[in-house]
Parts: sequence; structure tokens; C-alpha cells
Amino acid sequence: MNQDYIIPEEWSIVEEGFDKNRVESSESLFSLGNGAMGQRANFEESYSGPTFQGSYIAGVYYPDKTKVGWWKNGYPEYFAKVLNAPNWIGIDVEIDGEKLDLARCKEIRAFRRELNMKEGWHRRSFEAVLQNDAEVRVDARRFLSLEQDELGVIYYEVTPLNRDINIVFHPYVDAGITNEDANWDEKFWEPVETRFSNREGFVVAQTFKTHFRVATYMHNTLFRNEEELALGPVTTESADDKVQLSYEVPVKKGEKASIQKLGGYTVSMNHDKDKLIPAAQEVIRKAAEKGYKTLLEAQKEAWSRIWEMADITIEGDVKAQQGIRFNIFQLNQTYLGKDARLNIGPKGFTGEKYGGSTYWDTEAYCLPFYMATKNQQVARNLLSYRYNQLDKAIENAEKLGFRNGAALYPMVTMNGEECHNEWEITFEEIHRNGAIAFGIYNYYRYTGDYSYIPEMGLEVLIGIARFWQQRATFSKARNKYVILGVTGPNEYENNVNNNWYTNYMAKWCLEYAAEQVEKVKEEYSEDHIRISGKTGLSDAEIQRWKEVAEHMYFPYSEEHGIYLQQDGFLDKELIKVADLDVSQRPLNQKWSWDRILRSPYIKQADVLQGFYFFEDHFSRSALEKHFDFYEPFTVHESSLSPCVHSIQAALLGRMEQAYAFYLRTSRLDLDDYNREVKEGCHITSMAGTWMSIVEGFGGMRIKDNILHFSPKIPGQWEGYSFKINFRGQVLKVSVKSGGTEFVLEGDKALTVAVNGKQVTVEPGNLVAI
Repeated sequence: MNQDYIIPEEWSIVEEGFDKNRVESSESLFSLGNGAMGQRANFEESYSGPTFQGSYIAGVYYPDKTKVGWWKNGYPEYFAKVLNAPNWIGIDVEIDGEKLDLARCKEIRAFRRELNMKEGWHRRSFEAVLQNDAEVRVDARRFLSLEQDELGVIYYEVTPLNRDINIVFHPYVDAGITNEDANWDEKFWEPVETRFSNREGFVVAQTFKTHFRVATYMHNTLFRNEEELALGPVTTESADDKVQLSYEVPVKKGEKASIQKLGGYTVSMNHDKDKLIPAAQEVIRKAAEKGYKTLLEAQKEAWSRIWEMADITIEGDVKAQQGIRFNIFQLNQTYLGKDARLNIGPKGFTGEKYGGSTYWDTEAYCLPFYMATKNQQVARNLLSYRYNQLDKAIENAEKLGFRNGAALYPMVTMNGEECHNEWEITFEEIHRNGAIAFGIYNYYRYTGDYSYIPEMGLEVLIGIARFWQQRATFSKARNKYVILGVTGPNEYENNVNNNWYTNYMAKWCLEYAAEQVEKVKEEYSEDHIRISGKTGLSDAEIQRWKEVAEHMYFPYSEEHGIYLQQDGFLDKELIKVADLDVSQRPLNQKWSWDRILRSPYIKQADVLQGFYFFEDHFSRSALEKHFDFYEPFTVHESSLSPCVHSIQAALLGRMEQAYAFYLRTSRLDLDDYNREVKEGCHITSMAGTWMSIVEGFGGMRIKDNILHFSPKIPGQWEGYSFKINFRGQVLKVSVKSGGTEFVLEGDKALTVAVNGKQVTVEPGNLVAI
């Protein structure tokens, strides 16, 4: 059964009523981020109940020693993971000598928390009766600044309700923390320096092994009834890795005692490692001059600019509206495209699962969202990230026995090295290489910017093509090239032969790389000479690529008229998902891995993923036949699955099914479909939610260099709208049951196709179809 405690609101995520069983889930759902850092929605004050503490800094990671019972040649030696960063949000609160702790209060009333997505802030309020019978109202607000991305702001307010009280605020910064998922229960942070004054505290710590150095800082201002108090700390505590200051504020019944805490991180990635405290002091100076209200207004304005381009409106369906905005909000909290060293972790800043690392999700799912809602430089940065790690991809392939500059991009990475430690993924889920190449193709198709390919992309394509050519085996029995021992996107089939998606992707990559070599040779001869010299590429090698591509084997069933997921799929006991006892779901939590692998059940779209990428390669009737065969066996236990099915159901005109899949992908975390949201939100699949509307219901495609739309609308909606930044021109598309309207921002006309018919949209003129 799905959770249903999140109150449907168009612009906010709201929880009412305190339930200790929901704390960890809400810590994920109400997370904050600004692209440079983020944190789960942990309480500022002490909480002794079950909680998953997590603060994270983009790009800061640790090579945790891999924990396996045996070793295989080619295994990565470590699993690089995002670190639980030092805690800057902590404010212990003592009321008449009693620590405020919601797990120990006699009574909790009027508990409410809100994540305001429109303006980018989190607020939590409640009334509590402590063990000493003091009754208080607490109102805690915080945000992570988009304007100053090293800055977080907290405003924490306590009001006594039944008597005069003495409040002691204990704000602290603490580097003595560990990861929830540490393999060896080791600490990752080594304290370097602590420093404090009346208002400020600093802890400088660096990571073991990777030696990232971070200054975690705080600056505190106290208020009574919103009037600033000239208070110094009554006590100070300093250890190697923690600084805590304590401020005493007597308040009468009904008065408000408040602390404004500025905090965050300055990092050696961006500053001299020996000048992190002065850098933090400069952040504090700028922020303190502005004050809470001015900083909050700047936050609202920054989010307003993001929403102006990225928002999708849905009329008549609040749950669907809340779902898509939550997805767009979290994507923008995770990655804003400012720094080409960074990428998009599957959990973003909401948890530790998947190590906060880069997966193929970025190219397969996230790239379209960032191309359409930002400028093309943001998407180019994502592609540059892979080019900058090409040498590591070649090293990864060499460890597995490949040669001559063959490149295998990692399944999981922080710095380009493979750091995933399950053999059936590390060695076998090689389809990820294809997603990198497809991202390059998709970028050019969408932006029209070919310059990336001669500058960087062609070297990537050559390395990937070399890998596929060497990974394929010629089968004399079939007189075809086969690819053995792989895992496709559907991870519920491991170590299979001739996964259709993998083979098709390999064929396409080989052909596409050969085409791009020829194009660069003809149109960018200097780049071609440079790249050929650097890579040692020859015409004979390109001919071998073409040979493998031309004779690639694809498993096919004449009986069913479909491509098979892999050679042995029809040997399985083909019991459909509808005939499974619901008590057995989700399979990955109820069944042994052995049982899953022998079953026909599909974790995520596999053959259909290929039909999604290469839609123009197949007829509508072929898609329908494959959709009808595979959908009944798909359990959608990957967050990346429902969006593809939603897009394809919409293409087939099955709007009820498309809507159901959309709702599942958009509310995957809000409704906790997979019963795991407490581990963090599914950030990369959220881009698939955006695609479900824009590509699914809106039917947006790029064909022959122009935008095509085939708009449809779910029966549950009165209308919807979205904006697309296409080659520097912003097009707003509004769909209602009566038709579609287009409005263009820009200085020149744009030709689009609607249901196959070309229409010219002039800037500023509304065009109704």
C-alpha cells in the first residue's frame, strides 16, 4: 500500500501531524539543495528517535573500500560515495533545563511542515509539551541560497505558551559524523582546525584519501520579539571536530526568542585550502549585511527565474500538478549546470544510496530536461564531463582486457574510475556505453550545435566504437556477431546472451561513430587530422566497425513476431504480473535473487527502452506489438521504467494507461511506490517525469531539424502547458481539449510541425491549432 500523508497542494509539499514512523521518509521528501550542497530535512534540534542524518557537498567524495567476500580481476578497489558532510544545521534547544526532543515530549500538537517549491524554502512548526510541563510553540525556517551557493540560512523561533521560561540555544558545527552506509564503520573526516568567537564557529576538516578540505561555519544572531540582542555565549565548547556556542534568552509567556543561524561550507575545490575560514568569513559578511528577510527575497527571485522557464502547469488535477513540480524542483536543487566538474547523482542531495555518483541516467534521462529548460551550455557541460573522463574510461576497459584505446565508461563513478562492486553490473551492464554516445547524438539533434563533436565528442565515440567492436564475438553457428554475458537495463536478468537492447545499441554506436568520423573528415579536416593522429584511427579499423554492425545478431521470435529480450526469454515460465499475488511485491524485497533471475519479470523497460531511443527505426505497429508483449511482464521496480511506458502508451493513443504511468513516475517518491523513499528520492528518474508530459502527452520530437508536436490530453486534465528553449528561442506550448496554442519569445519566426502539418510561429503572436 502506498503512503498518502502528503497533502496535495500545487506549489508545496505539506505534512500535518507528527508521526515518528514518517520522520525518515519526510527527511527525504522535504530535502533542500542548491546545486552546490544539500541536506535531508533533519530537525535542527536534538531528536533521539529513528532518523537518517545527511548533509552533502557536491563533488566531495570518498573511496570507501569495497566489501566483497572474494575478488575478481578487473574489480574496482573501492566504491566512491558522496560523504555525509559536517553538520552545520544543529541547534540544540534547552527549556528550563530540559532538552527539546520530539521523541521525548509528553505531547505534540499542530505539527506542520512545508516545502515551498515556488520560493525554495522549508518551514516546520509545532507546539510541544515537554517533560517539565513547559509548553512551547516552535517555528523553524530554512533555505539554501541559490544566490550565494555556499550559504544556508536558518531562522528558529520559540514562543512559551503557558509560563515564563529560560531558553538556552546551543548552535553547533560538527565534523564528527559518519555515513549511514559506511562499509567498515570508519570515519571519513579528519579534523584540521577549529576556531570560534562570540558569534561564529568554524571547523575545518579534510577527507581521508581524497583530501578534500572543507570549512563548516556558523554565524549566530539572537532576537527577542524580533529585536536583536547583544548577547555573547554563556558557554563555549570546542573539540577537535566540533564547536558549540550557547546563548541564554529569558522570555516571558507569549514572547518570541529567536536565533538566526547562517551556515554552510567553503571547499578546497573552489578556494585555497589554507584560506577556507577567511572565505567563509566573507560569505558570512555578505549575508549578515543583508539579513534574513533580504536573503529570503533574493531566494524567491532566484527560484522565480527558474520557474519562469522550467514550470509545467496542469489544470484540474492537483496531485498531478504537485507531482511534476516536485520533480522539477528536485532536479534544479540537484544540478544547475554551473560547474562542469559536477553531475547528477540518482539520489541527489536526499540520501546516500547509489553513492551520489554518476550513472547512465544522466545521458539517457536528464539531458533532455536540461537542454530544454536551461541554455545549451548546461547540457554541453554534462557532455564535457564525460570527455574529461575519457582517459579513465580507457583505463577501465584496459582492466577488463580491452586494448587500442577502447573505452568502457563506468556504471558508477565520481572521477571517471569504475567504482561499482557487483560483478553482474560492473562487467556486464555495458549498455551504459551506448547511452553516452546517444547523449552526444541527442545533444546535436536538439541544439544544432555540432561543434562539440569535432572538439571532444568524436574521441569519445571512437573509444566507445572500439569497445563494441572488441566486445562482440563472431559466432560461426549463427554467422553473426553476438554479445555474450551481459546485463541489460532490466537488471532482473543477469549474465544473459544477446540482450536485444545491448546488441542494438552496439550496432547503432558503431554506425554512428563511423558516420561522424566521415563528417568530421569532410567538414573539419584539421580536427580529423588531430584526432586521427591522437587515436591512431585507420580506414581499416572503421571498416571492421561496419562489419560488426552489419552482421549483428538480434534474437527474434517468429511465433510472437517480436524481438526477444535475450536468447532464453521464452524458456521462462511466462506468468504475467497481473497473475502475481500482490503480497509478493515488490519482488526485490520479497523474493530471492535466484527466483527473480529465473522469472520473466522486467524491472524496467528494456526492449522498449530501445524503441524509445530509436522510435523512427520502427513502425507504430511494431511498437504496439512489443509493448503489448512486454508490458504485462514489467513490474516497474526501477524508477526509470514508468516514464518510458507512459511516453509510448501516449504515442499509441492509450491515454488512460499513459496517465497511470505518468502518475506513478511523478509521485513515485511522494506516494512511496517502491517503499524505500526514506533512503532518498529518485532524482534522475524525475527527468523522465518531465519527458512523460513533454514527449508523451505533448508528443514533442525533433525531426528534420524542426520541433514536432502531436498533443494529447489525459481525460483527468483540463489543460497543461510547458516551455521549451529550442536553439535559443523559447516556445510556450499550451494544450487544452479544444486545441493547442503556441507563443514564441525571441526575435525571429520558428517553424514547428503539429500532427505532421508545418506551422510558422511569429514572436509575440499567439498561434492556435
